[in-house]
Amino acid sequence: MKLRSVGKRFANGYSALEDFSLSVPPGQFVSLIGPSGCGKSTVLGLIAGLAEPTAGSLDWDGRDKPDIGFVFQEPTLMPWATVAENVALPLTLAGKPAVVADQLGKVGLAAFAGSYPRQLSGGMKMRASLARALASRPDLLLLDEPFGALDEITRFDLIDQLLGLWQEQCFTALFVTHSITESVFMSQRVVVMGGKPGKVVTEIAIDEPYPRAPSFRAEARYAAWCGEVLDGLRRAA
Repeated sequence: MKLRSVGKRFANGYSALEDFSLSVPPGQFVSLIGPSGCGKSTVLGLIAGLAEPTAGSLDWDGRDKPDIGFVFQEPTLMPWATVAENVALPLTLAGKPAVVADQLGKVGLAAFAGSYPRQLSGGMKMRASLARALASRPDLLLLDEPFGALDEITRFDLIDQLLGLWQEQCFTALFVTHSITESVFMSQRVVVMGGKPGKVVTEIAIDEPYPRAPSFRAEARYAAWCGEVLDGLRRAA
């Protein structure tokens, strides 16, 4: 996937992106981080096809457009449907067999298949949202600050689950976050955005092997990576 000199100007005249370029090879885990209002979510919307760029181009390296899953900031579950029915929705809409028990088990919701969203905690709702996005086995998963409202323990647990699913299913992941520590722990590359309109300020390759154990967060080199991303954010601001 390549975005080449992309710009996005909305009908009200607001310019969200200018000369934005990004390349994400298949199977890579990339985080976008930057100040509020620098266009991170706009990038995801353009890739998902929710909007069209007003300048530049988006292409898929000569391939067909991939199947895309999207995890939003809010779980956006249908309140009248059970967890299983919510997770099955992409399969149902595509006319595919809606067998989701395995996916629910992978996010720790096997015992809650028949529950309704009102019966779930915030973390469980986000697990259901993640399972729904991955139910159709997408090639590309877009995540727009999905863990921002969760407590630290729940966030760490979901990060570990997401990384495990990424390694197992080999999808490409583009993850928007405001958290330096989150971006460093999860990603192979951290792309720092800044400016209004937004553009890429710098990229940091996190040269660390997977799986990344929780103990990695206590190591000096983890702190060093976080410091490098922080320096990039200071330049962006």
